[in-house]
Amino acid sequence: MCAEQHAGAVTEALHGAARELTALREMAGGRLRFGAFPTAEAALVPHALAAFHARHPGVRLSREEGLTPGLLDRPAAGHLDLAVVSTTGGAPLEPYDLHHLLDESLYVAVPAGHPLADATDPVRLARFADADWISGSSRPEGTLLDAALRQGFRPRVTHVVAEWTAKLGYVAAGLGVTLVPALAAESVRRDVALLPVLDEGAPARAVHAATARGRSLTPATESFLGALREAAARVPHGASGGAMA
Repeated sequence: MCAEQHAGAVTEALHGAARELTALREMAGGRLRFGAFPTAEAALVPHALAAFHARHPGVRLSREEGLTPGLLDRPAAGHLDLAVVSTTGGAPLEPYDLHHLLDESLYVAVPAGHPLADATDPVRLARFADADWISGSSRPEGTLLDAALRQGFRPRVTHVVAEWTAKLGYVAAGLGVTLVPALAAESVRRDVALLPVLDEGAPARAVHAATARGRSLTPATESFLGALREAAARVPHGASGGAMA
């Protein structure tokens, strides 16, 4: 190796050491700014955040909650390092680097006394074509109830309720049924039963971690992304029906 090549190798090694030291400082006292849509806050984000904090207690955290369209503007503007977003509503995801976390299955939530409450086999949504539905919007387009449109019926939304806890309260009272994504399955109350929906095509929605396109991830962001993937692996897929504890 000539002197010039040797000098180049030494310089690259020094640069590598400097990058490693910078990464260690960021993980010891850096920051992580992230956002997530509300359903992801039920289990996915808390599990990931607990694991991340245990590994990197010195990293300062800030989080935002919002719907996917609003969150998507934040990484590109430099306000967030990462946003947990979904494909519900058809927000344009192409301008971002997407890190796939999971494809969500769906459940129909029914009162614990419903005739199908103890069913173990997946059900077709069409079995509830004549049911009263509880949804966050009077129109199914752009919501989880798009799945009903794909199965050939337009659900009759009789109660428009935004919050998940309130939706499940309406279900428990026998006022209708609602769709629950897998991310929210852990938080279902005891007087409500979940029936897995038969997957007859594309998943109801995909969940991604979105980052600004072409921008290098900080060590803290890389670590949190790993924690999110670990948490996503714990999300139930096609669980049996019946009341959830």
